[in-house]
Amino acid sequence: MENPLEQFAIKKLMPLDINGVDVSFTNSSLCMLITVAFILLTLGWCLRKRNIVPSMGQAFSESIYDFIRSIIGETMGNDGAKYVSLIFALFLFIACGNILGLFPYSFTFTSHIAAVGTLSVFFLLLNIAFGVKRRGFGYLRTFFPEGLPWIMAPLIIPVETLSLLAKPFSLTIRLSVNMSVGHIMLEVLGTFILAMGIFGFIPLVADMCIIMFEIFVALLQAYIYTTLSCVYLSQAISGEE
Repeated sequence: MENPLEQFAIKKLMPLDINGVDVSFTNSSLCMLITVAFILLTLGWCLRKRNIVPSMGQAFSESIYDFIRSIIGETMGNDGAKYVSLIFALFLFIACGNILGLFPYSFTFTSHIAAVGTLSVFFLLLNIAFGVKRRGFGYLRTFFPEGLPWIMAPLIIPVETLSLLAKPFSLTIRLSVNMSVGHIMLEVLGTFILAMGIFGFIPLVADMCIIMFEIFVALLQAYIYTTLSCVYLSQAISGEE
């Protein structure tokens, strides 16, 4: 692969056009399905036999669940208990999607702004829905906090609206850029392994180190995305900024 950006190309596996709208099944769609299937099968296998004394698989699953509950507890308090399943699924989807992209001939859908942006916008809409359900018309105070003089409304409302819309943008850019940069570095070093011949072990060692670092980054970015999503959800349902 001569161009390191070629690995991010969307390829149509099953072309499909409906009334001029391209809804083709792509390599990105395939990797998303593989990620979901892997999560379901892994959790199903780990939790197939649940005992008071947990097996290794059960302990592993429960440790992830407890980790997510700790994130929710720190960011949302007791109000976050009902959202544990949602945040748990979000973390696993992002983390497994990040790690899947490290395998050869795979595809990192979390490096694409379109994929991550769609997920971020979806969670923004959920935040708004949960906020309206919890606070009713009080949710409108998101755009004009209580205590401010009404004369400032023409200034504050646009600023708060932009602040709300910027949340999915910041989540998207942070995750997609971090996942893209690491993969580009791996690809560039990979070309040097063959080009340097007998001295190819030097970029090979560097590549292996970056792969280990990329695994750390993949999990770290999933943690950051999940934590910020919890913070934004907490702000929506509580009204606190």
